[in-house]
Amino acid sequence: MTQPLFTPFQLRSVTFPNRIGVSPMCQYSSHDGFANDWHLVHLGARAQGGAGLVMMEASAVLAEGRISDGDLGIYKDDHVEKLKQIVSFLHTQGAKAGIQLAHAGRKGSMSVPFHGERLLKGDEGGWTPLGPSAVAFSADYAVPQALDEEGIKAVVNAFAQAAKRAEAAGFDFVEIHGAHGYLLHEFLSPLANQRTDKYGGSFENRTRLMLEVVQAVRGSWPDRLPLLVRISATDWVEGGWTAEESVELARLLGKAGVDLVDCSSGGQTPDAKIPVGPGFQVPFAARIRKETGVPTAAVGLITHPSQANAIVANGEADMVLLAREMLRDPYWPVHAAAVLGETASWPVQYLRAAPRGSVERQGIGNKE
Repeated sequence: MTQPLFTPFQLRSVTFPNRIGVSPMCQYSSHDGFANDWHLVHLGARAQGGAGLVMMEASAVLAEGRISDGDLGIYKDDHVEKLKQIVSFLHTQGAKAGIQLAHAGRKGSMSVPFHGERLLKGDEGGWTPLGPSAVAFSADYAVPQALDEEGIKAVVNAFAQAAKRAEAAGFDFVEIHGAHGYLLHEFLSPLANQRTDKYGGSFENRTRLMLEVVQAVRGSWPDRLPLLVRISATDWVEGGWTAEESVELARLLGKAGVDLVDCSSGGQTPDAKIPVGPGFQVPFAARIRKETGVPTAAVGLITHPSQANAIVANGEADMVLLAREMLRDPYWPVHAAAVLGETASWPVQYLRAAPRGSVERQGIGNKE
């Protein structure tokens, strides 16, 4: 009997070959938003390793929507060519390819973090970040410019145009980034959103931008292809966004055409007390799935094959998305298959190294 972690999973017309995904992870290795060979090799290795879902990192829908000047972008038509090459290779390895559409909001205009994260100066190419209100993330970040309604409309349109570029690049799904203290999450949370217009105050108003973006993307993205949304299910701070609000938002997202909610948490304030531990965010995915019927993905310190398999087997989530563990071991899925007594598809070029009895001998390399 196939272990639940290795059963296929379908959203709309897309069938993921297993329930293991690579979370979007910023590489801070772009110039003017362009993908390059680093992204090809980084993502390609994880597809070779057997992940059924491989998602590109947060990709800014506007240049000023980048976290840093090294962020990936999808705000130019010229970005599509390299993305298309990467998607093509992921497909040859049997993976379904996605991209996370993002806007950094008030957390933008920072340097890449490798040598110490700091605010970029104007003569270094820095820009004025945008947010729901003129409230900085911390003293180390810029005070954002509060978006007016014209600016909000421009953001919504930018997400829709980015979805069209994602289709042109051949992606199988897109994910809207509404988590980790970036723009859409900022509008959701009273900690960052102090507006008094129709985008602030009540739950209905604070969720308005998220739903407008979802509607715009769903209208620009083919109906046959899945749309995902990542949320921070709680801010972990008194007076912030709550798990109860996430459940209600998930209901609205499902009605608006979202096919899966990717359940993370935190990122809205630098001083949140987060009880980090193995699978600490899984209960959010489980609750949303149970109370709304919307499929979910679980993330956060999921490291062992038996742990990941149990999450799916117990109905806590439909998929598990791994991040740091995939950095440590790009071949985590095929190694997990061996641990769980499953067979896995190795690239034909690597079959000589595959454990006996744990591999589909035909491999999956060079399908195109």
